[in-house]
Amino acid sequence: MPVVIREARPEEHARLGELVVAAYRSLPEFDEPDYEPELRDVARRAREAVVLVAIDDVGGQIDDGGKALLGCVTYVPGPDSPWAELLEPGEAAIRMLAVDATARGRGVGTALAAACIARAREDGRAAVFLHSLAYMRAAQAIYTRLGFIRRPDRDWEPVPGIRLLGFALAL
Repeated sequence: MPVVIREARPEEHARLGELVVAAYRSLPEFDEPDYEPELRDVARRAREAVVLVAIDDVGGQIDDGGKALLGCVTYVPGPDSPWAELLEPGEAAIRMLAVDATARGRGVGTALAAACIARAREDGRAAVFLHSLAYMRAAQAIYTRLGFIRRPDRDWEPVPGIRLLGFALAL
């Protein structure tokens, strides 16, 4: 069955928060326990930005409708959002893309990123921007396939020792 992307529902927020934390913890290099409360707080992101969820009938965590929660992503509509990190005028952003371990390799991450790109186009944005940690190579491969280019001039170190790599896609 194909992956369906839609906005997350309030009753899914807690389970999606756990999915995001689990996805980040599954990365061997992830060692940022202070970031976990922010990763877990899907409800806040849904109030202040847009959280998109990928669902289908197979694998993942089952929601009340019998569909599996495969992953989610935060779409940041512009620089005025509290979730914007170094966005320039006319840009949207992708943040906290996470895929359940049981759904990896099925195109879920690509579908979520593509949904954010489509939404940015609908919103009339000129570009989509994101930051990624150096060790998130699978995510960076998705972004490259979708046409994002590396933007070292927009790298950022929000806290000492955590260097975020910039990527942008002109629309």
